[in-house]
Amino acid sequence: MQFLLGRIDYERSRLPYDPERLGLERMHELLDRLGHPERGLPLVHVAGTKGKGSTSAMIAAVLSAAGLRTGLFTSPHLTGVEERMRMDGQPCRPDELIDLIRRVRPAVETMDRQAAPSGGPTYFEITTAMALLHFARHNAAAAVLEVGLGGRLDATNVCLPAVSVITSIGLDHTEQLGTTLAAIAGEKAGIIKPGVPVVSGVVPSEPRDVIRAVCHRQGCRCIELGTDFDFDYEPPRHLEQTAAAGHFRFRTAGGDSRDFALALPGRHQAANAAVALAAVEELRRAGWNLPEAAIERALAGLSWPARVEVVARRPAVVVDGAHNMPSVEALVATLDESFAADRRWLIFAGSQDKDLRGMLARLLPKFDEVLLTRYHNNPRGAPPDELARLAAEVDGRSRPLFDRSGDAWHFARRQAAPDDLIVIAGSFFLAAELRPLCGGR
Repeated sequence: MQFLLGRIDYERSRLPYDPERLGLERMHELLDRLGHPERGLPLVHVAGTKGKGSTSAMIAAVLSAAGLRTGLFTSPHLTGVEERMRMDGQPCRPDELIDLIRRVRPAVETMDRQAAPSGGPTYFEITTAMALLHFARHNAAAAVLEVGLGGRLDATNVCLPAVSVITSIGLDHTEQLGTTLAAIAGEKAGIIKPGVPVVSGVVPSEPRDVIRAVCHRQGCRCIELGTDFDFDYEPPRHLEQTAAAGHFRFRTAGGDSRDFALALPGRHQAANAAVALAAVEELRRAGWNLPEAAIERALAGLSWPARVEVVARRPAVVVDGAHNMPSVEALVATLDESFAADRRWLIFAGSQDKDLRGMLARLLPKFDEVLLTRYHNNPRGAPPDELARLAAEVDGRSRPLFDRSGDAWHFARRQAAPDDLIVIAGSFFLAAELRPLCGGR
């Protein structure tokens, strides 16, 4: 872990999105030195502002339920880096992680010695290569790769997938990807490969038109939400009291429809499920044997941490990784649809490079009590007094500040009544820090 943590890590820093620093040449060289573990492995490549992790997990769950040994690479992790590389839903074991680092380290150190000014492989590049090695060692029949940041320059973009997926486009990582939806769409569309079908969940016209244009240039079929497929959703109720699945209907432009139980709550997850199923349909079209029963089992049985995750009841405790405006909107909508509580508590912390004021403006009116804190597992955390200043700009109220997120949790837990709801949101880093304290496994 010291070897990994000593690498340049864009998840822990605010370094610029530098094409020279983030070009794919270094990743190609690293995989070449490792014997190209990605070659011959059928892949699904998933990008997007919001929903790409959940969509990736859904696709991988369907493939596993169909009997295919399936690898899944996602980021960031909550508890340990092993979570980033899963086989059939199971994280890489610690002893396997050690062995993978032993395998990649000589190649990385050789590249460090020979590095141009752009430097040797980064943390994300190394973990991406480790995941591909892990899948190859387990004789994976398929793998799903989630893009880390953007798409065009992302380390995962060295693959040639069977299908490419873009879940959504929103204003996030604007310093790195651009300040308009069109610019961000251009970066995400960088994963589109010649002739490879693209499934898109992008609805707004500005980014949708960018993706359509790239697909046209690359000679790709573009399968779009709202045009080629759509969905209906009936949310579960009273999740603060009991676990229940939502009702999800997948519809195609030809008039076919199929109904499923959906374990992950929220209309946004129904949209993700629709995109996932459209990708599955493309794989079926290419000859993959993916029975309907596998889809049913996957959607009804999938659990995915820190996505409106109920980790306790009486009081109900929800952990969510909402960290930008689109994900905050999805969280608020899901709370309104599927939860009832006498009083709502919010424990909030966020990263300095996010739209913290916008997030607070959306969240504050929805909660009776708000506790502002910071996480300490990543240096990007915003100080609580800065959050307090931004919150006061929104509604003029002062709120309790806690330098340690654990102290905020213990305060809320002591004060909340059994019929209250405590929501932890603002960052995956906050979710990672508090989830073990409040009941998450």
